[in-house]
Parts: sequence; structure tokens; C-alpha cells
Amino acid sequence: MKLLFVSPGWPKGRLWGELGFKFPSLSLAALAAVTPSHWQLGLVDENIEAIDFAVDADLVAITAMTPQAPRAYRIAAGFRERGIPVVMGGFHASNLPDEALEHADAVVVGEGELVWPRLLADFEKGSLQPRYRASELLGMQEVPPARRELYAGKKYLFTNTIQTTRGCPFDCEFCSVTAFYGRKYRKRPVEQVLQELEILRKKNSFVFFVDDNLVGDRRYALELFDGMRGKGFKWLSHAPIDLARDPELLRAAGEAGCVGLFVGFESLNEEALVAMGKVTNRAVSYLEDARAFRENGIGILGSFVLGNDGDTPEVFDEILRFCEEARLEAAIFPILTPFPGTAVRARLEAEGRIISNRWEDYDMGHVTFRPLGMTAEELQEGHNRLNRSFYSFSSMYRRIFKAHRSVQVFAPMNFGFRSAVKKTEKALRSQSDQK
Repeated sequence: MKLLFVSPGWPKGRLWGELGFKFPSLSLAALAAVTPSHWQLGLVDENIEAIDFAVDADLVAITAMTPQAPRAYRIAAGFRERGIPVVMGGFHASNLPDEALEHADAVVVGEGELVWPRLLADFEKGSLQPRYRASELLGMQEVPPARRELYAGKKYLFTNTIQTTRGCPFDCEFCSVTAFYGRKYRKRPVEQVLQELEILRKKNSFVFFVDDNLVGDRRYALELFDGMRGKGFKWLSHAPIDLARDPELLRAAGEAGCVGLFVGFESLNEEALVAMGKVTNRAVSYLEDARAFRENGIGILGSFVLGNDGDTPEVFDEILRFCEEARLEAAIFPILTPFPGTAVRARLEAEGRIISNRWEDYDMGHVTFRPLGMTAEELQEGHNRLNRSFYSFSSMYRRIFKAHRSVQVFAPMNFGFRSAVKKTEKALRSQSDQK
């Protein structure tokens, strides 16, 4: 039996579709790890290669986030027209399984590892069910190492991605992680993680932990960092801003080889932080927090959500000034997006403020709701201007050209984002000219 995994491309003319550095989908390699050995596996990632719809496959499995969903549906149609059944999963299909079932033969809701072998067995017996959902959360000690041989021959920047935990103890209004993984914070045994890291180290010393909150359990994180210390790793991951207020844990991360962390600042407005459920953030200490990261050799990829109810047109210049004063190595500025399954979507729907369900525009770069403190047009223009200003040469020089070990990661990242921003703006101008 032949199984083809498919990762749909991001829409061109959008920031994430224009970024030059590409990473593989770890979730597909995780499913490959629980696929019975008699299945022949293949992978096509449309972000780096074209799809051959005439490929020899008995079953196609597609994963997609919300802005990729329309393309995923078109891909599914292309295979089904040729008589090849399609299974869909991922964040979007999990939150809108009825919609996904209009385009697929079966849908996996939520984490797939527990139900995947049963789905394949049903398929082989000719009794594929329309919907599969595990009755319980996966025990993290049961997670096998991802089958990264699936990436062989692909033009990825690097393939050393790994997940050690799932779930998040917090419940931010705009976040889709809790809806998918739950609030229970689950951890793989540290020894298993260290063994997998040793395998990865044979290929490359750079590692990206895809965990949404790597330090959600302090004792676990300290044990992991202690096991990594002295191994020569250079790694990145995600962590909350209050890590800066734990000197021991922050120092341990730095000594274990951390060179950068994605940190959700989200807003400079304390009331907005409270409203979105960002309980660990204190805007008054942001400058001091950023300094603590830098003193431990850790650069920051900051995130600031635009369009919160307390935001006015002044927010864009305020954020730019803060980012440059804090000397953030990099940043993204997502527009508040009411993804299916999130609390913010439920609230905005109840308030009658969602103005678009065009899923391509749910890329965090387009306004899909009616903001309160400004017009939708002001929010869109401010977002575009903030990206352009932050990734200007003058801003990049002020923020990243300094003696700091994170420069090896963040200098290329800045130039990559700058190029993607320019391509995105060019696409927007072209679309505007055609109207």
C-alpha cells in the first residue's frame, strides 16, 4: 500500500508564503512514525515542490492550517477526481470537520497518533469511517521519534525540529493551541528527548523545539537543559515573557545552547493583556525582561497582536519605538485573527464583528473583523507600515548589528523577513492596480 503525505503551499503574495526559509511539517513525520511498516510512504510539500496528481498512491493524507485550507481542498479534489481517497487533519479540519468532510473521505480530529493505525486498518478493509477522534489524549511517553527520512532530498533550510511537550497551561483568547492540544501540559520523558537529540546532532547542531511553551514545567525544563548542557547545541523555541523573571531557568536555557526564543509580548497595553488572558505579561517590565534575555545570550523574536479593542492608530508607532528601544532581534506583528475554535472568534461572532470568512485571508496579515479603536483600513495600513518600518535597513542596524551570539540566527532572519515584506507589498500593489 502506498501513502502520500501532502503539505499545501501558503498563498503567494502573503508574508508566510514569501519567506525563503522553509521548514518541514513535523506532524506528518510524527504520523509516519506510527504508520505500519508495510505502507510505502511519500511526502510532497507544495512550499518547495510541485504536486504530481498522477503519482501512484492508494491514499493521500493532507494537513492544513486555516489560510491553507482552500488550497488543501483544491488539492484534495485533484486527487479524488483521479479516484484516490483523501484524509484530512490539522488545526482547520479539526475545528471545522463538517466543512472538511465536504472535500475529503475522512477527517482526523485533534491529535492523530492514537487513531492513525486504526484509520489505515479500516482503509485496508474497505471500511473507512468519515471521522476519527481519539477518546483520550496521547501519553507523551508513547510518542516515537519522528520519521525524518520522509524529508530526504527536500530543499528545507534544516529538518532538526522536535517536540517535547504538548498543551499549554494558559488560555489566551486568540490562541488555537489550547483548542487543539488542551490545557493539560504533557511532557515526553527527558531521557527519550535527549536520545532523539543525539540522533539529530549527527546531522546538525541547530535544533528548533516546536513546543508552544517549552518552559511550562520548570522542573522538567531544568532537567532537559541540564542534559543538553555542553553538547554543542544551538537551539530556538517558544517561551513566555515571564521566563525573564526566573534567573536560574533563563541562565540554564542559555547554558544549554539557546540562541533565540519566540516571545509573545502581544500588547503594550495592560488592559488589553488582561482582556486577552495573557496573565504572565507585565508591559511595565518589558524593557527589563528583554535585557535579561540578551544578557543570557538569547535573542528574541517578539510577537505583537494588532487590532485589540484598546488599540488606536497610535499603537503602531508605539510598538516600533518599543521594539527599537528594547533592541528586539526580530518581531512579527500579526493582525488579530478569529481562527475557528478560538475564544476570540466566539466573542466576535456574538458581537457581529466578523466581516470575512475567506480563509485565505486568515493569514494574520489581513483584517477579517471590525476593530473598535480604528477602521479596518487603518488597521491594515498600520500593520503594513509597521512591518515595512521594522524591517527597514535603519531599524535592522539599530537592533541586530551588535556583538551577540544570536546574530548568527537573527541577521539572516531579518533579511529573510525584509525580502518577504517587500514581495508582499509588491503583490498588494499589483492587486490594487488590477482593481
